[in-house]
Amino acid sequence: MTAITKTNQTTSADNNHSSASYRKVQVWLLLAGLLSLAVAWSGPLPALAHHAFFAHMTMHMLVVAVAAPLLSLAIAGSRFDPVIKYPVFFAPIPASVAELIIVWAWHAPGLHHLARMTAWGLVAEQGSFLLAGVAVWISAFGGTILRSRARSAAGVVGLLLTSMHMTLLGALLALAPRSVYTHHQGFSTMSALQDQHLGGAIMLVVGGIVYLSGGIWLTVDLLWIKSQREELSS
Repeated sequence: MTAITKTNQTTSADNNHSSASYRKVQVWLLLAGLLSLAVAWSGPLPALAHHAFFAHMTMHMLVVAVAAPLLSLAIAGSRFDPVIKYPVFFAPIPASVAELIIVWAWHAPGLHHLARMTAWGLVAEQGSFLLAGVAVWISAFGGTILRSRARSAAGVVGLLLTSMHMTLLGALLALAPRSVYTHHQGFSTMSALQDQHLGGAIMLVVGGIVYLSGGIWLTVDLLWIKSQREELSS
């Protein structure tokens, strides 16, 4: 009986230590996410984005491919995780489809011009990018620590779908034979078309790789959940 008690106490102490360590990691993730937003929104990029498409795309990727996953992982599984309270409203695949619509809409010439030339347009664009990005990542990684296989599987599909549509849009912009956005004049020695090609390449590489990596991570997690359940049932 004493041995069992000591074992339970040791397990409890290990769990408390793991929880404390995980909370520290979450704090660092939160700080890194906020720093990413500060770099995107408080530095020279917003002013530069008025003229240079690559600056706009750098802002975009900092928000959806750096800040959004960091902030989402920082709150995943915590009391601030909306997936725990409202799981129905945070489904990975619908969140991914919503981000697709938002991202492609803001890259249409009319809305893109609005965001580049007006302050309120820029705020609306960047705010919708952040909300859409966080929705995708928290839907995929949020919820209880031991996620259901269904949510992890849906998260894989959602992240891979997002990776595909960002890769496609980036490729279209990077390979376009002419400039899509007439208000961009290029940057330094780059022509407007070269500037657009660079911006498309940034989206293709950064957005595609980050969301693909998230999908692979969840695939590994899905296999881990399967192995854990097999061990419990055996």
